Amino acid sequence: MSVSPSSSASRSASPSASAPAATPTQADLLDFVRRTAADSALIASLPLDPEGRTWVRLEGPGGSEAWLIGWPPGTGTGWHDHADSVGAFLTARGELKENSLAARLPTDGWKTLELSEDVDRERRLPAGNGRSFGQHHVHEVLNESRAEHAISVHAYYPPLPRIRRYSRTGQILRLEQVERPEDWQ
Repeated sequence: MSVSPSSSASRSASPSASAPAATPTQADLLDFVRRTAADSALIASLPLDPEGRTWVRLEGPGGSEAWLIGWPPGTGTGWHDHADSVGAFLTARGELKENSLAARLPTDGWKTLELSEDVDRERRLPAGNGRSFGQHHVHEVLNESRAEHAISVHAYYPPLPRIRRYSRTGQILRLEQVERPEDWQ
């Protein structure tokens, strides 16, 4: 996640189920974010800033990358993908909205795409709800509340090699920026 953090640290998540012996699957990551979101002490420990998102890095299963993220009212990620990583996230407190594209985009070599009219998907994710996703999943995540912080847990495998950020005007999607781990850690 790449927004200037007001708080950033590493921490070990407390759910104590053993990590999978093999490469974690989307189901493993979703199970991890569910168990982690149920750790009320961990969720309550995240410092919340009224102005910007905050996050703490967690130890995910099987070498995955995981994050606990605080979302002030009215904040969001903008359109992005997680490149070659699969992932999962779950709302631990509040409610998040995910807008996503139900289309497989080319992975490289383009700057502008015209999307078809039927690719948009919307999900409301109140506390306790989440989802997993595959490689190259393009989405934006928003806290549309006017008054309530949201907190979520995210996990990715392999650890994020890059995040591609997009702008969108109507059905036109433009690649704007490619971020690498050193940009958000």
